[in-house]
Amino acid sequence: MTRRSPLLLSVLLFGYAFLYGPIISLMVYSFNESRLVTVWGGFSTKWYFELLDNDQILGAAWLSIKIAAVNASVAVVLGTLAAMALVRYGRFRGRATLETMVTAPMVMPDVIIGLSLLLLFVSMERLTGWPQGRGQTTITLAHITFSMAYVTVVVRSRLAHMDRSLEEAALDLGARPMKVFFAITLPIIAPALAAGWLLAFTLSMDDLVIASFVSGPGATTLPMVVYSSVRLGVSPEINALATIIVVIVSLAVAAAGLLMYRQEKRQQD
Repeated sequence: MTRRSPLLLSVLLFGYAFLYGPIISLMVYSFNESRLVTVWGGFSTKWYFELLDNDQILGAAWLSIKIAAVNASVAVVLGTLAAMALVRYGRFRGRATLETMVTAPMVMPDVIIGLSLLLLFVSMERLTGWPQGRGQTTITLAHITFSMAYVTVVVRSRLAHMDRSLEEAALDLGARPMKVFFAITLPIIAPALAAGWLLAFTLSMDDLVIASFVSGPGATTLPMVVYSSVRLGVSPEINALATIIVVIVSLAVAAAGLLMYRQEKRQQD
């Protein structure tokens, strides 16, 4: 039996405590009676009820959810198509350009992406009249631009390690390529699609820099509201909001992990 090094365990515990300690502290203080987030004044849930009456935060949260859902869905479709082209079609004209365009948004600073998209939208509005102003549409397009790159990487990795014998057998039996894709390929890469969707959704919900460049007065996302609020001092309502988000994300990740585990178990059986 391999002995675990006490030093290794200590470093591991310290790392997890460093990462999750502030999150746990934030969740605990969301039930604080006092408005001062660093002074415990007793247990209370009043900040959750006040959060429900805060139209600014709720409106920003609903806008962010809509943008993130549309962004994730479109990014999965486009990212899957790009991954299929890179994995299945070998060398073709423009492959190097496509690979560069796929990886560039992941390594390029958000400030550069946000500024370039802002200039693009302003130029498009002058030339074509669309988009009219900056708001939900421009934020969604901007998020799709960089989220698609992450989805492509995830799906591409799954396609590269996929056994193509089932697809070849179906084609030999007379199935059309489209039928093979939806009946065989799509179910096999479904875990990668789910992971890519969740990743794109999270990236969109988390984005602040790019959204700040391409948003307008009528479209304020949740990270922008939280950032502007924190600059004036942390409010207990923000702690309550963060606690709700952590709980929802944890449940979503647990559900996705359970579904992937059951699907892998079925494939092994």
